[in-house]
Amino acid sequence: MALLRSARFPAIILLAAAVAALIVANSPLGASADAIKDTYLGIPGVFEMSVGHWIQDGLLAIFFFVVAIELQFELTAGELNSARKALQPAIAAAGGVLIPIAIYVAFAAGSDASRGWPIPTATDIAFALGVLAVFGKGLPSGIRIFLLALAILDDIVGILFIAVLFTTDVNFALLGISAVLVVIFGLLSRRLDTRARVPIAVILVVLGIATWVLVYLSGVHATIAGVALGLAFAQSPALRTRHALEPWVNGLVLPLFAFSAALVVIPMVSPAQLSPAFWGILVALPVGKMIGISLFSWISLRLANRGATPHLSFADLLAAGALGGIGFTVSLLLSELAFAGDPLVRDEATLGVLAGSGVSLVIAAVLVSLRARHFRRLAHVESDDVEVPPTSTPTGGQLA
Repeated sequence: MALLRSARFPAIILLAAAVAALIVANSPLGASADAIKDTYLGIPGVFEMSVGHWIQDGLLAIFFFVVAIELQFELTAGELNSARKALQPAIAAAGGVLIPIAIYVAFAAGSDASRGWPIPTATDIAFALGVLAVFGKGLPSGIRIFLLALAILDDIVGILFIAVLFTTDVNFALLGISAVLVVIFGLLSRRLDTRARVPIAVILVVLGIATWVLVYLSGVHATIAGVALGLAFAQSPALRTRHALEPWVNGLVLPLFAFSAALVVIPMVSPAQLSPAFWGILVALPVGKMIGISLFSWISLRLANRGATPHLSFADLLAAGALGGIGFTVSLLLSELAFAGDPLVRDEATLGVLAGSGVSLVIAAVLVSLRARHFRRLAHVESDDVEVPPTSTPTGGQLA
């Protein structure tokens, strides 16, 4: 379990799941995998979804539940608990959203792919921190803290896009009932530290499932139920729950989603025949994220320090920007939602996410390694510069 809570191993599993899905989809097993993904499960005539939707709408709601708990902690007691702390990563996140959108729109304007503009705005926090852990030995903690805050703010943007842009024919009555259940869930969770914690925990699970069903039936994407419940959860039991769920999310939920989303056939066409969605995402993730995050961050740090040398250099910010280009999980979900009615463009957008995230991963690995080497060298020089006091001979003693 400790391995699944580490920063490195979950990123490796995610990458392996995506690569395995591409291999399966482009092999004789592809048709069987698609058939399993399209198989309907549930209570016939009452509540049924395909296996793919159970993963996307069901299991992924657990992932967003865990993300929301972390978000709640950071906003109340962590790195984003004041306007001063949140300002600089918020400006960086704005650059990491606006510049990729501008690049994507430049590629896709006037085509059916234009509705995919939210796709390259996401940052996969697990992947980014995994790359940082593998290649960033010796980096100052400020870079990790900055990246964590930036990725969390990116998650907020992704959640808002899912809630606002991909909601159709909302049933406000069902949505209102689900909101009431979220309030009850939050109030009841504050009683989890009493003697009645076991029955209360059971009731909370039932309330959570009921909320998820109602949100799904209301027309709002079901993952938003996970977000609402995570934000409403009392912080102390929420953090314990997050700790318990983290290995399952990292080892099962996210790899299953990555495998399901990446189960696409690579089109055997010339590059010119690929959708603008593919090219827009391929460029917007590595280039747009790196330019947007590093440039906006540098400006915000300069303004905040009023001409003083910022604690993060522009080279550090470039590394953080490259890490931000690893879109993966949320970008894959946004691809599924944006092109749900156009499987061909959806598959090419998925390939764009995988390729763009892969390019970002390589660039980030190089930049992070270089910065880590730089800081290790500085630490070595500083240790050499420390004067060692000469050994003195005691009064009256003799040298041998």
